[in-house]
Amino acid sequence: MRILIVSQYFWPENFRINDLAAGMVERGHEVTVLTGIPNYPAGRFFKGHGFFRKTTEAYKGVRILRVPLIPRGKGSGVRLALNYVSFAFSATVLSPFRCRGEFDLIFVCQLSPVTVGLPALFLKKIKKAPILFWILDLWPESLSATGAVQSRKVLTQLDKLVQYIYQGCDKIVVASKGFLPSVIAKGIAVERTAFFPNWYEPEYSAQSSSNEKTRIPDLPTGFHVMFAGNIGVAQDFGTILSAAEMLKSYPDIFWIILGDGRQYEWVKEQVKIKGLTGKILMMGRHAPEAMSAFFSLADTMLVTLKRDPAFALTVPGKIQSYMACGKPIVAALDGEGGRLIKESGTGLSSPAEEPAALAESILTLYRMPKTEREAMGLRGKAYCEKNFGRDMLLDRLDGWMRELI
Repeated sequence: MRILIVSQYFWPENFRINDLAAGMVERGHEVTVLTGIPNYPAGRFFKGHGFFRKTTEAYKGVRILRVPLIPRGKGSGVRLALNYVSFAFSATVLSPFRCRGEFDLIFVCQLSPVTVGLPALFLKKIKKAPILFWILDLWPESLSATGAVQSRKVLTQLDKLVQYIYQGCDKIVVASKGFLPSVIAKGIAVERTAFFPNWYEPEYSAQSSSNEKTRIPDLPTGFHVMFAGNIGVAQDFGTILSAAEMLKSYPDIFWIILGDGRQYEWVKEQVKIKGLTGKILMMGRHAPEAMSAFFSLADTMLVTLKRDPAFALTVPGKIQSYMACGKPIVAALDGEGGRLIKESGTGLSSPAEEPAALAESILTLYRMPKTEREAMGLRGKAYCEKNFGRDMLLDRLDGWMRELI
């Protein structure tokens, strides 16, 4: 098959769509990606990239075609909106010139924003190719949940845009089963939908070598609660900070925060204000290859989300990564994510935005014999390998693609 992937984000930005594209090449397909200039999460173009530099690249057999966009900057509302709109506009206008030749199928990776579907719909008319649309972020619900958009009138118009995009697609697959009612409510027949979750990255399930461990900073001796990923509004760091305050009197409980995001500087400031310096260690972003080494030093992995109906439908992709490393998970979230943690037996989940409940869960794991924590982690790892294996899921996607063409 000749597959055209439309995604605002792609390598060297770190998203699963990179692995998906490479996986389709492994299966013998010719894969082209229409994407923007890499600028996530720092908000500025990656070194060596620009409006007229590296507009065509290659990654693991994938041909990458880039179009201009306005970088997201510090992620303010106006700048983020310009980032989203500029990609949708330039990808639509320039795609006939950048994406020459024929394609059998168009695959859309919809993180944020949903407007990534607009150039795909335009290309569908030109290339006469079906669209398979992968939803990883539910719009406009997630915008309302984060407070990015509060105007009811704007949300209503965005809802109509989402409906227009969905109805122009031939098949829609969702990363969370909780997304399905919203998709179906927009007039999409059930048989045109399917569940396609995130898979775990193989490197997270690998055992860290001693060499890998020497490349990461030393951690204080004690019980390590580790968070890895985006540091933003949705992740509800207020709850994490409050729980850390409640456990301040335990000298050997440490919070290891890996990642970056719009609230990174705010969290750093709050750590100082609340007297948590030395207890919460902000360690910044690290290469994906280093995650296995970091995770091997954790006693429990942490995942949190704000309390909102939209987030209750979401399963953060980090849960699969945490499961794969064989560590128990402690969570403060509602709905699908919490259900998955409980169903798999991989850890403890408390309601979103309840710091006392999160602190109590951490204390339960802290006091638990190490062998019991290890058993929790192994249950999660086994569940993950059975339900979220990369090759199994990519084979399933390959089958849907073949059916469409």
